[in-house]
Amino acid sequence: MAWKVMIADDESIIRDGIRSSVPWAELGLDVACEAEDGEQALELALLHRVHILLVDIRMPIMDGLELVSRLREELPECRIIIITGHDEFGYAHEAINLNVDGYILKPVNPDALGDMLGRVAAKLEAATDQDERLQMASRQIEKNVHLLRERFGLEWIGGELERGEIEEQLAFLRLPVEAPSAVGALRWPDHSKGRWFYSERDRQLLLFAMENIVDECLQDLALLRCRDRSGCIVLFVWGRPAPGQLDSIAASIARYLGIEVQAGFRETGGDAARVPELYLEAKAAVSRGTSLSELVRKTKERIEAGYPEPQLSLERTASELNVSAAYLSRIFKQETGTSFVALLAQTRIKQALRLLIETDLAMHEIAEQVGYETQHYFSTAFKKAVGIPPIRYRKGERGR
Repeated sequence: MAWKVMIADDESIIRDGIRSSVPWAELGLDVACEAEDGEQALELALLHRVHILLVDIRMPIMDGLELVSRLREELPECRIIIITGHDEFGYAHEAINLNVDGYILKPVNPDALGDMLGRVAAKLEAATDQDERLQMASRQIEKNVHLLRERFGLEWIGGELERGEIEEQLAFLRLPVEAPSAVGALRWPDHSKGRWFYSERDRQLLLFAMENIVDECLQDLALLRCRDRSGCIVLFVWGRPAPGQLDSIAASIARYLGIEVQAGFRETGGDAARVPELYLEAKAAVSRGTSLSELVRKTKERIEAGYPEPQLSLERTASELNVSAAYLSRIFKQETGTSFVALLAQTRIKQALRLLIETDLAMHEIAEQVGYETQHYFSTAFKKAVGIPPIRYRKGERGR
């Protein structure tokens, strides 16, 4: 490829002399056009997309400095050599501020001009080679961005990164630079619904399918996920998840894949430094969930299925399971980290949030569907849990 050159000088004898005295082909150059004033030079330079401009500093209509200034805006990669006389040397010196590649004095010495053009052509070659290398590196990064993100996620939860490194890598990997809103862990127990998966191939295929379901459930949010050393899927979530959106992950996996998983999330409060700590908390929570006793597992299932019943209580559930309420309360708190009453209230409020957003049901109807005997009792419980009354939440005053 020959680099395109334009000669801009108002004296035809100068243009002819330059054109005839330089071994253009040997230097890998080609004179693509000539101009006799600055305005014509600008038009032709843009038309031909020239790589090198030889320009007289004194030209009619638009002088050389103004031409260089315009080209720096519209053709920034063009290399520029100023041609000037002895009496214009101080004036030409101003061109240095416009980042020109050099200037040569009249009368033009062909050898000196040839040497300068050779150096400029070499710069163009080097810049092109660098651009090609950068483009190749960019393509490799794009191809392997999921691997780079996964390694970054593992370093982050491992506490190996400083705040500045975290922000830099987030920007490099095209993720939001601020802290994620939540960190989560998704764990698939070896035993699910009475079936053991011994084949590593089957396990990897199902983990891949689970990750696809995670992506679908959180497709409207920015997401980074990785697998830790124990095979737990770690999730970094940016944005504000809709009520029940995070909880839908485990339910969707159960519905589409027929396997039960445990999912736990912790809000970061906008503090990126807490990510490693919150990851450990979320993982500990799901680890507890995967080792629940049959009694606690059945109790949780009873809450999930029976939360619309106003009379559902610890005592009634204990009676149904043939244990004492005191024993059930103790073992439930020990294995889940929360109380029966707290989980029941949480489940009811979570369902109420969904109904407030997704339906036009009246407040008393929502209260009835989530297990509250009166609208007043429901509103009191909702405000205590969410911070505002349900009617204001429905109007969109969330987070105030």
